[in-house]
Amino acid sequence: MTTTASATRRRILQAAGAAGILSLTKAPTFAQAAPKKLIFAHVTPPPESSAVAFEAMAKEITERSKGELVMEFHGGTLLTKELEIINAVKAGNIAMGDPGGAAATVFPEMSVFLVPYLVGSYDQAYRMFNGQIGERLDTNIQEKYKLKVLFFYDYGFRHFWNSKRPIAEPKDLRGLKMRVQPAKVFADTINGLGGVAVPMAWGEVIPAAQSGVIDGADLPIVNILALKAYEVSKYCSMTYHNYGPTAAVMNLDIWNGLSEPQKKLFQEACHTAQATVRQLTESVDNLAKAKELLEPKGMAVNAADVAAFRKVAEEKVWPAYKSQFPEIWEEIVATKV
Repeated sequence: MTTTASATRRRILQAAGAAGILSLTKAPTFAQAAPKKLIFAHVTPPPESSAVAFEAMAKEITERSKGELVMEFHGGTLLTKELEIINAVKAGNIAMGDPGGAAATVFPEMSVFLVPYLVGSYDQAYRMFNGQIGERLDTNIQEKYKLKVLFFYDYGFRHFWNSKRPIAEPKDLRGLKMRVQPAKVFADTINGLGGVAVPMAWGEVIPAAQSGVIDGADLPIVNILALKAYEVSKYCSMTYHNYGPTAAVMNLDIWNGLSEPQKKLFQEACHTAQATVRQLTESVDNLAKAKELLEPKGMAVNAADVAAFRKVAEEKVWPAYKSQFPEIWEEIVATKV
């Protein structure tokens, strides 16, 4: 971390009223013309897909607000852990952030969307999150966590990577120690499909793979590239087993303190950012593109029997979640039509 970034981080982790952070109180008359500084923290820098979108969004909001707002994007430098970022946004120490791939840990109500093979396509996902389901989630997150959802996005469908063997059908997963995020649905997925789930924060994953503590993990193609999983893995298997939704959020008090034109500007910029993430993520999430990008880096990329994996998931994982989330489950199933 640079000296400048370290100093910024120290300021942000001080009292919420520190200089440079968006104040929630009315400014003195003489300071009315001063721009509002809005800081957005994210766990990774560009060229990771959402980081590219957030960086462009910060530039658009700053330029189009004509001096009223200054949005600063910090990717992988300011706060580097998902929970740390969300806690800072909740406290108002920074304006915006996202839980990255840990959305189901931060917002347990999003766990149902991660049930393996329940969400079957990107089009289905965006119909849900840009429709009534997304609106209800936003309302719930505002009420429960005091955070405003700016927009939902995703890291794509997750695929297995490991150092032992290609995973083409469920039996190939048996006995493999696979890292999962702390949310229960991830462990249920791996254990249900036949592997051995090892809960672990991302910061420990690469050393654990190097030392043999784990055999591999799962990530979307865009993040296998961005996080350089190919450096500790020989095989990438296109299983499409979990869809990975997440959300960019703003401290609710800060959001409510924006003027209506400023909120409209945010909504327009967020629409563009969501489209950018979607295009960057989806464009690499297919066998041909994965081979093109990963095989030159030393990985062998293989297709998997998705139907066989789905059948196991429906038998082993679905029943518990269907009974836990009966109403939303039916809504999700209905959006497949």
